[in-house]
Amino acid sequence: MEPVPLAESLARLDALIAKHGLDREELLDPDDLARRTALPAETVRSLLAGGKPADETVNDRVRARVSTLAAARLAATKRRMADLAAELHDELGVSEMWARSVCDGKKVPNVELLHALVRFFGVDGEAFFTLPADETLSRELRKILGDIENDPVVALMDQYGVRSTDLRMHGSVPRRQLERLLEGVFRSVVPEPEDGGEKR
Repeated sequence: MEPVPLAESLARLDALIAKHGLDREELLDPDDLARRTALPAETVRSLLAGGKPADETVNDRVRARVSTLAAARLAATKRRMADLAAELHDELGVSEMWARSVCDGKKVPNVELLHALVRFFGVDGEAFFTLPADETLSRELRKILGDIENDPVVALMDQYGVRSTDLRMHGSVPRRQLERLLEGVFRSVVPEPEDGGEKR
């Protein structure tokens, strides 16, 4: 499948943001996107502003992104590199020294081990590590696009011509108005209890 250019993904997102009254800064938060893509936040900011990706080799990308994921995992679990190296040794059958070198960004895993790292870190295929920064970011933006386009609340509010539908992120519709809207939806799809039946 041909990669979708970043400019095209951004243009589609901006159109949806305008249409639905969404919060662009929240949807396209550079720190959150950096975390999701294992790209540096400054790279994400530059790309969102129309900048060009840095010239780097595939090996550079793989080393940097594995290292970023390893650092994030250590920060989240409050463990040491030795613990992560031991975990990789147990799960992938590699030496702890090799695992430490890969997680430090000093060595590049071969294809087989890169595939194993995809499973280990729970990322979306080898391309997560190998695509250029702009394609990686575009890929993540396509997921956000899909979430918005397939959101039943957005679809419902579109149907009734309601603006500002970014409800779950920053409550742009007053709580009482949202409660009334959802109450109406539930009444329309959930059958009334029979006489004497308990309401749930």
